[in-house]
Amino acid sequence: MSCTQAYLQPRPHIEVIIVGGGLAGLLLGILLHKAGTPFTILERASSIKPLGAVMALGVNVFPILQQLDLFEDLQRISKPILTTNMYREDMKKLGAFEVKESTEINGFDTVVFPRPEFYDILLSRIPSDKILFGKMVSEIKEVTSDNKVEVTCADGSKYLGDILVGADGAYSTVRQCLYRQLDTEGVLPSSDKRDLNCGFVTMVGTTDPLDHEKYPALKDEYSFFAQVIGTNKPYSWSTFTVPNNRVCWNIQLQLDSAKSKAELSQTSKWGADNNEDMVKEVNDFRTPIGATMGELIRATPRDRVSRIFLEEKLFNTWYHGRVVLIGDGAVNAMQDAAILANCLYDLESRRRKDILVAFQDYKEQRYRHVKHHFDSSTVQGRILFGQTVVDKAIRYAALNWVSDSMQKKNVKKTSAYRPLVTYLPAPPKRGTAENLPQKPSARYQAELDVRASGGIVAE
Repeated sequence: MSCTQAYLQPRPHIEVIIVGGGLAGLLLGILLHKAGTPFTILERASSIKPLGAVMALGVNVFPILQQLDLFEDLQRISKPILTTNMYREDMKKLGAFEVKESTEINGFDTVVFPRPEFYDILLSRIPSDKILFGKMVSEIKEVTSDNKVEVTCADGSKYLGDILVGADGAYSTVRQCLYRQLDTEGVLPSSDKRDLNCGFVTMVGTTDPLDHEKYPALKDEYSFFAQVIGTNKPYSWSTFTVPNNRVCWNIQLQLDSAKSKAELSQTSKWGADNNEDMVKEVNDFRTPIGATMGELIRATPRDRVSRIFLEEKLFNTWYHGRVVLIGDGAVNAMQDAAILANCLYDLESRRRKDILVAFQDYKEQRYRHVKHHFDSSTVQGRILFGQTVVDKAIRYAALNWVSDSMQKKNVKKTSAYRPLVTYLPAPPKRGTAENLPQKPSARYQAELDVRASGGIVAE
């Protein structure tokens, strides 16, 4: 190498522990694997359970999936969705939200698919030795003598890393451990001490293949999405047709404050064992595809039915020391994973102060977008599920008073945020909407410049 030849020092060797083997944890693992960063995923479940029902993804995460060669796999298990159809319980149509023109603006169709199948796609990209099951975290602490963070599991096993990522959902054990520590030190914001607000409890599932002659909506290449608002009852329910003649279904029960506290005190009510009362109540509920909810539930294997809680909380504390948190919710969590991976790629060293700089950068890039998504999702939930007088007024206004031009404006605004993995080649731009600028990777750009000049990038 000549004395004038460019040389780029290697990235610092960091080891990442990810707590939580859900969608966010798996996607972060894939991102770190692409970057050549060692990682271990600790998942509390002893085995993979195919819980969950429908998921919808669109332009806000598709570019990331393209970069990771996941997009085509997703297309194979999904159907595009063009219309949200709203009905009363007597099957009178209240209206619809048409999204046909959104495809031109976005460059993509929004698609729906069974969540477990997308999970399987992500899991298939994780080396089997990188994810450990049956690992329930009981304690986390920084080991200052080693400049590491240590995770202790209920089985007594311990794991050391440079960084710990809590990707374990709304009831994150990592968050609880971290917040207890901060509260003891007197530095936890009061807003983060408040309980989650559980506005809805939801039962979800995906049927086995159904008779497409009996239910013709299954034949359509597009997903038929129908949302039904109960009359004089706190229930709403929805159905989505997905590939292989199946239906993903949701049942939402709106809770008042007293019932919300009761449900939040029983977070073990996941799975199929505690759903019989709700199943009896909704048995005769009609759906626009022609089946009753009872028929759809009976066509769903018991282990594919689960109860989940829809919480409303935006936390202020995202990180402390060598510990950082990824948010809940599919789109937000996946975007969090991508931006966090970008920030870790640009780490200057394994030192605590440089890690804190990366975590701060991650929060600064994400917070306003998370806040916008949180507010939008709250309004959307009230439109789709809400039963209060105010909710009904909001739904009526959205269905009857929002003009086409306003809808297009909202679509452009929503689709503008399309974060990318900044250390991978960007996919071609799609759609007519202008994309919001994103902070580039200084490290990746330096690597490109050095290689272009014939220099050496140390690995």
